[in-house]
Amino acid sequence: MKYGARNKITAEVNSIKKGDIMSLVKFDVIPPVKMASVLTRESVEHLDLKVGDKVQLVIKAINVLPVKE
Repeated sequence: MKYGARNKITAEVNSIKKGDIMSLVKFDVIPPVKMASVLTRESVEHLDLKVGDKVQLVIKAINVLPVKE
C-alpha cells in the first residue's frame, strides 16, 4: 500500500485556484457530489493537475489527498 489511508474515491478535477503558496482544487465525484482539497502550489504543479484530469481522492481523517496515477 502506497498510502496510509484506505478510503478512495474516483473524481474529476473541476477547477484549480492557484495562490502564491496554496492552491484550492475542486473535484466532481460520482454520484454528483463536490469535494475540495487545499494543496500547496508546489503539490499542484508536481502532480501536474489540470481541469478534467481523473484522480483518486484518498481520504484520511480531515485530509483529502489527490493521487494521480
